[in-house]
Amino acid sequence: MRQRAVLFLFCLLLPVVLCCRAADAATSFDTAAAANVWSVALAYIAPRALNPVTIPQMTLWGLNGLAALDPNLNTTLQSGEIRLFGPDQLLAAIPAPAPTDAQGWGKAAAKVAAAAYAASPALQQAGTQGIIGNFFDELFNHFDPYSRYEDPLQAAQDELMITGLAGTGLTLEDQHGKAVIATIAADSPASDAGLQPGMIVNEMNGQTAYGGTANALNEDMAGLAGTSVSLSVTDPQADKDEAPQKLTLIRGFIPPQTVFSEPPVVPGTAFLKITGFNKGTGDQFSALLAKIMSQPVPPTGLVLDLRGNRGGVLRQAVIVADSLLQSGPIAETNGRDSDADQMFKAEGADLTNGAPLAVLVDGQTASAAEILASALADDGRAVVIGSETLGKGLVQTVASLPDGGELYVTWSRVLAPKGWPLQGLGLMPQICTSNGASALNQQLAALANGRNLMGPALNQARAMRAPIGISAMLAVRGDCPADIGGELDEQAASAVLSTPEIYQAALLH
Repeated sequence: MRQRAVLFLFCLLLPVVLCCRAADAATSFDTAAAANVWSVALAYIAPRALNPVTIPQMTLWGLNGLAALDPNLNTTLQSGEIRLFGPDQLLAAIPAPAPTDAQGWGKAAAKVAAAAYAASPALQQAGTQGIIGNFFDELFNHFDPYSRYEDPLQAAQDELMITGLAGTGLTLEDQHGKAVIATIAADSPASDAGLQPGMIVNEMNGQTAYGGTANALNEDMAGLAGTSVSLSVTDPQADKDEAPQKLTLIRGFIPPQTVFSEPPVVPGTAFLKITGFNKGTGDQFSALLAKIMSQPVPPTGLVLDLRGNRGGVLRQAVIVADSLLQSGPIAETNGRDSDADQMFKAEGADLTNGAPLAVLVDGQTASAAEILASALADDGRAVVIGSETLGKGLVQTVASLPDGGELYVTWSRVLAPKGWPLQGLGLMPQICTSNGASALNQQLAALANGRNLMGPALNQARAMRAPIGISAMLAVRGDCPADIGGELDEQAASAVLSTPEIYQAALLH
């Protein structure tokens, strides 16, 4: 249902965007719009970029994007002028502003682009938005892999995926011919109204609800934020004479579900998977974990699966770590801008009351997921199982631009609690599964006798300090090569959670 709704909204946006782009290509270059966007961007990037770069250099890099659209164009800085050359002629010579004048350089770049536009059919075909985008593409070719510009359409799509669709937060299913509430999203209009799974929906927006309509009703839950859904609901636990409850839910943004409960690897334990970190992940995790731990017989251990998790909102990873740690550092970020320097520490309570914890990672575990796993490992709270992770330990700050696009600029690097950098190095697991079944069995046998064969590699990885050369990183990562997770991860987790000696020996590092 959510995928269909996303597609529906995307289809509504697409004709408008294509129409605007077609009109954009047919009209003159919008010098003022480009100047405004580039001025704001240059002023934002200059003091925040992790590696210092001057405004003039950024502008020239960006203007080289004109040549990506038309190879006959060339932009240089000569004798205090920004000069644009076409085939065998000088097309423009704009006086270079003061080196720190971001607005001046943004306006100068727009004047150069306007001159190029007038002389180049290729640029006229690209239009203003295409030229703006190429400026940033070429600029960020000189940065790290994660700094980028997203045009208005892509920015809107990403915001939709992070914040979620507008809806009520409840889903229905057919139970014996009745439309019954199956799930309630945390911090949603439905949960705020006190609705609970198991309640029966009799009517929705004046229409009779029954089991056969559950799927259609689920699709109708999505809509524009601020619009309403009226329901008539019966609580099967209430007195039979009690009248159905009538209420109105106001649609709000519901972050997509990223936390799921799966069958345990060891009877009596729990298995939770986090697929990504959006604005609702922390609440979703806490709510599901609290529900699991409140069972009459709470689980004796927990597996947290972060395999394939590419990360997301750093703050949400910190919230999840905080719910699993009594105390201790979670991560540290450092950058040129003082606002980029942050120390994250656990300040809450461990919702599992110290239950044994195994974390599964693989070569696709990245960013916020690596931060969470490294915090749990370094603080001695969990045994991390799998392979070397991706190694994305850079944090981006985001700025909205006047054209509706967004700017992602890397402004800090992440350090794990023990001081080693995640960027490039990744997380070395305490139990490695990527070297095959035989190597894993040797590790488990040694752990049962109190020895961790991964000890030397772990010590070497945790002793690393930024900056680290590529060859040194690769040498460390080679002890447990990055791989796609598989059955060996679950086998190792089963051994860890069912054998206290193995768990304690693995925690030593």
